[in-house]
Amino acid sequence: MFRRHFDLWLAAIVALAALLCWASTARALDIPDRAYKFRSTLIRCARVEWGLAAPVATFAAQLHQESLWRADAESPVGAGGLAQFMPPTANWLPEVAPQVGKADPFNPGWALRALTAYDLWLWKRIQAATGCDRMAMTLSAYNGGLGWLRRDVRLAERNGLDPLHWWDHVETVNAGRAPWAIRENRGYPRRILLTLEPLYEAAGWGKGVCP
Repeated sequence: MFRRHFDLWLAAIVALAALLCWASTARALDIPDRAYKFRSTLIRCARVEWGLAAPVATFAAQLHQESLWRADAESPVGAGGLAQFMPPTANWLPEVAPQVGKADPFNPGWALRALTAYDLWLWKRIQAATGCDRMAMTLSAYNGGLGWLRRDVRLAERNGLDPLHWWDHVETVNAGRAPWAIRENRGYPRRILLTLEPLYEAAGWGKGVCP
């Protein structure tokens, strides 16, 4: 009798844990209500930088990944704001994209313009076989730096992989990053483009870059 009750109790605990895990995942894949107050500004900034065909759903997915749309977000390593710019990057960006104005990462308007401008600056310096591969490399560079991306591309080519394809090629090599850094960097474009971008496309935030 005790054994049967224990088994039922254990099964109930496991079921509850699974339900909580599912609920947590579902919430993480919901678009936060606060995202909608930034939607029009994001669309405007994206179109100013990228033109009328700007991949707004991609940028929305990136902001979701970066800060979950929290304008006051701060990371333990010092990144801040909607777009989670590190202070050195925020201060440097106006030098190459003066249209963004003085660094102000906790200002939502500045953060949205800066993210779309920085993505475009990176995009223009990357060659890839498809738009999806190119954006994946752009996001890898946003997360870890253009220098690291270029090292990975060169290593992929030396290893006989296609340097113009991110998926299953460049993403599979590591030019020297720490294990935690490479895990974060490879997961970053994958989650944005394959999980979150479709979420925002389905919600009517415009198009993304990956089919």
